[in-house]
Amino acid sequence: MTPLVPAVAGALVVAGLIGLVVGLRPTPPRPPSPRRSHPLTRPSALTPRTRALLLAGLTAGVMVSVLTGWWVAVLVLPAAVAGLPVLLSAPASTARIDRLEAMEEWTRALSGVLTVGVGLEQALLSTLRSTPAPIRPEVTRLASRLRARWATEDALRAFADDLDDATGDVVAANLILGARRRGSGLASVLDALAESVAADVRARREIEADRAKPRATARWVTVITVSVLAFLALTGQYVAPYGSPFGQILLASLLGLYVATLVWMRRMATGAALPRFMGNAGQGAS
Repeated sequence: MTPLVPAVAGALVVAGLIGLVVGLRPTPPRPPSPRRSHPLTRPSALTPRTRALLLAGLTAGVMVSVLTGWWVAVLVLPAAVAGLPVLLSAPASTARIDRLEAMEEWTRALSGVLTVGVGLEQALLSTLRSTPAPIRPEVTRLASRLRARWATEDALRAFADDLDDATGDVVAANLILGARRRGSGLASVLDALAESVAADVRARREIEADRAKPRATARWVTVITVSVLAFLALTGQYVAPYGSPFGQILLASLLGLYVATLVWMRRMATGAALPRFMGNAGQGAS
């Protein structure tokens, strides 16, 4: 046992020196972060509902800790009350699919207006009334910029940044090309693009339906596990060995591993968004 202590100390010293060298090496500047412009991708602070759940869990944890001496409840209960609904809920993929479907409907409507023979700017303004709700704020800002005498290309580039989506970049890029060339084929191009987006929406809905199955399984397994543990804790001596300080640390570690498994499953069932090629995000990626 005695030779083990110098060996561990020497390993720690070597690891510290390596970390110091790595930390002092100059690193290239990071590219600017993509600008997030809508709630689906913009990181937000804690919602009032999450704060209320944290407060309720913390209160329950303190009461359980005072009554039973299980101090681990102060950590576990707030995390369980506020975190499990987030981990077991559906991700933002459904809302993203709804936005794609809204882009498809708006593109198709714009194509129909252009076939009448009106100009691009007037067609963009006329689609405002029939714009689907998921992208109505972005189209409203686009119409406001056009009414404020913005250049059409600048307004469309800002529109792409507002959408903050790869499909939105494709739509905006086709509109920019149409604004430059002022040809008569833009309506057919937009109609073909709408068909492509519609096929993408159908494929994504099928994928999301398949991803919902493991989420439902994880949800039921978690509910059954929590119910069984609560029943055993209240009616028997099954959890009595975890009452010691070491046992509570071990219990917190096991619960942490379970939560890590739920996080891993959620990440596996969440698709990554396609990279953009326009605006600030496209410049940062290139």
